[in-house]
Amino acid sequence: MFQSSFDQNAFQKLINEAVDNALKRHAVQNEVPPILTRKQFMELTGVGETKCAELFNREDFPVCREFGYPRVRTEKLFEWMDEHTNWVKDNIDRESKLRVI
Repeated sequence: MFQSSFDQNAFQKLINEAVDNALKRHAVQNEVPPILTRKQFMELTGVGETKCAELFNREDFPVCREFGYPRVRTEKLFEWMDEHTNWVKDNIDRESKLRVI
């Protein structure tokens, strides 16, 4: 028979770390300006000139050129990142199998 136990302190620490990480992500989204310049975008994402140019020239990337210089709406950037993150696609089946009904 399968038997399991857990350390309540370790479990609480795991929960606290997950909440802290979620709060940090939320804080980052609220601290960035609503519209990013090219330089701000590169600093936020940690990409260089080449990758920035590649992304800014993609048809599906949320860049706006109406201001004279390319800008990225922060809200649209985070949406685009969510849609283009492979982790969700790769792990959705695995996660649903781990859930206990």
